[in-house]
Amino acid sequence: MRPALLPDPVGLKFVPLEAPPDWDAEFGFTGPLELEIGSGAGGHALEYCRRNPGVRFVAFEWRKKYARDTQMRGEKLGLKNLRVIESDARFVVPRIFAPASLDVIHLQFPDPWWKRSHAKRAVVQPDFAKLMLGLLKPGGRFDMRTDVQDRAVAMLEILEGAGFHNPLGAGVFHPYDPEEVPSTRERRYLASGEPVYRARLVKAAP
Repeated sequence: MRPALLPDPVGLKFVPLEAPPDWDAEFGFTGPLELEIGSGAGGHALEYCRRNPGVRFVAFEWRKKYARDTQMRGEKLGLKNLRVIESDARFVVPRIFAPASLDVIHLQFPDPWWKRSHAKRAVVQPDFAKLMLGLLKPGGRFDMRTDVQDRAVAMLEILEGAGFHNPLGAGVFHPYDPEEVPSTRERRYLASGEPVYRARLVKAAP
């Protein structure tokens, strides 16, 4: 099996790992462990970490410029609770997080992959949805947001089919919560009034 990857302290290089890292040692403190898949330009990750200094936040972004800019901006802001990993989450996440180790998973405005031939590249597929459910602790939350209605419906169906519980009922999207931390993209939609489809799903306790 190919070893897991973990960034060095500046988040720009990778070292091989045979097992999930010790996140307590990596961050230097204990606390909730949260994952963002596809952090984009970093607007959500940076503000979320600023507001929640006790949360240990791991942000995945495969685009080099966005990943490195987010890491460097986090360092300039003095954020000790942010790690940015420049890689495809679909392949690395299973190797660096143990089952039932995550408190929250964030997925904001994933690429909709409009072409039918590219649909297999979408993050939310049945197998990966089951994997994410397994990585969450009982009671853990999956926070999804998108501006594409048909993709939102499809992702919600896949996630609920994988075992995520929707507190509002199957197929129901969640209303905007002003206490949420919006991404750069979501702030534009909030200003323009364009719709955003949100789901706050949970992993039911056994």
